[in-house]
Amino acid sequence: MAPVAPVAPVGVDAAPVGSRTPRRRGRTALLVAGAAVLGLVAGTCAGYLVQVDREPTTLPSLSQQTLPQAKGEGPEPLSAAQDRRVRTDGDLRKLLLKKPRGAKDADWLGGNDGWLDLAAYADMYEAPDEVFGNLVGDEFRRGAVTGWESGTTTLEIRLIQYRQEEAPAAADSVDNSQYWADDEDATESWTVPGTGNGMAYVHNEPEREAGYLPLYSAEAHAWRGDVAMEIWIYDTKPIPKKKIMDLAERQMERL
Repeated sequence: MAPVAPVAPVGVDAAPVGSRTPRRRGRTALLVAGAAVLGLVAGTCAGYLVQVDREPTTLPSLSQQTLPQAKGEGPEPLSAAQDRRVRTDGDLRKLLLKKPRGAKDADWLGGNDGWLDLAAYADMYEAPDEVFGNLVGDEFRRGAVTGWESGTTTLEIRLIQYRQEEAPAAADSVDNSQYWADDEDATESWTVPGTGNGMAYVHNEPEREAGYLPLYSAEAHAWRGDVAMEIWIYDTKPIPKKKIMDLAERQMERL
């Protein structure tokens, strides 16, 4: 017997399964949204009207209460012995170590009357043109130099001052010098007391050239404030640690 299709209940239109027509709600949604907008506008207008009717609020004064001034005399200014900036802004040559008794003046020093200008200092390097440009960028201010000869020993001390408006050039110059000093073969090094990262070096391997005695060297580099210190010693015999350390410590005490 062939299957019979189901009969729809009386009073209900038959419709295929899954084809029920959904209820249309578009108009109701529009009415609700419109009412919300009207409520928001009405609330804004009411708030504005309330603010308009209010008296303006007085703002607090921008001026502050006068603070009481301290009474009595201010502290005395530091003396040149206490204020190192007073010393370094004066005659830089006076801060150099004095020539020891019995030593001979060095007639090979660069500069003029103990002063080193930019060109004279750059000329002490193997590539003066390149160094000159670097010193301009480092804000070189001025330099002072001294030196002497005693027996077989030759010594030179330089104080190089920078303006330091853009960078700590004195410290950077010491770092660069130490980089090259550390790169030397057969070199011993020690920290100079009281200088932070100041270092002294003794190069135990001499420079040799036909027709000349071997040449040993030692050096020290340190800085304080805007002044960098350089000490160079040359001798035909090995230079003891005590010699370079003593010079470095005494020179830094004057800065």
